[in-house]
Amino acid sequence: MGAVSTTPCLYFLIIIKKHGESIYICGKSTIFVLTNQKLQFMNKTSILVLSLALCFTGINSINASDYPEQNRPIESNKNKTKEVVIKSLPTSLAELQAMDGADLKDEFKVAALVVATLCNYENDKEATFEMLDFLNGPTDMNTYTRQFIRERLEGKQYKTFSFFEGTSPKNNYQAKAPYKIQVSTNPYTYQDENYATLYLQSSGADNPRPIKLRKKPSTGQWFVVDYNFLADIRIPVEQDEWN
Repeated sequence: MGAVSTTPCLYFLIIIKKHGESIYICGKSTIFVLTNQKLQFMNKTSILVLSLALCFTGINSINASDYPEQNRPIESNKNKTKEVVIKSLPTSLAELQAMDGADLKDEFKVAALVVATLCNYENDKEATFEMLDFLNGPTDMNTYTRQFIRERLEGKQYKTFSFFEGTSPKNNYQAKAPYKIQVSTNPYTYQDENYATLYLQSSGADNPRPIKLRKKPSTGQWFVVDYNFLADIRIPVEQDEWN
């Protein structure tokens, strides 16, 4: 890729300098930020009109090839939501490995399979951890991660069901087959090479919850690396003493 032109054309690019160290490159729909020699970016909600921008910088061009590809905005990194349909919830490793998406090549399906697997926790903890080991990648799940899951799901199995469509605190997060789950991205989902931070919407939370996956380049498979999406949500109505 060649140098990014800084011709003072409001329709194309405008460059300004802020606080002496950060350079803002403002395009029609995106702002690039050059800070400490690293190119990052953020969304912009409106077009900036900065007619005197070039008065504040002596820089004429920036060579985009000097910066890692993952730090540049990519068209595929725009917000995207994919619905994953799960016909039945797995109760064993054999059942999980027979499911759609069990080749682990589709990160959206992997995220959904993690949720589906965790729905079996109260039914059979050991079988659930065996399935999670499969979704965890080349190394077995460590003791800390197992304890992390236990602490968040003991007596709170409803959390995992809250990610399925049709659930809510009012119906005690009762889900029906086929189980549908929405998995989303944002512009930063793939900014770290071989990692993806996807988002799951719980019907008991206001904001989507992140689930982080790691890709194994030699196989193209995605594996779960954290379970922070299991944070607390609104309790089901049957457990609400004030209901």
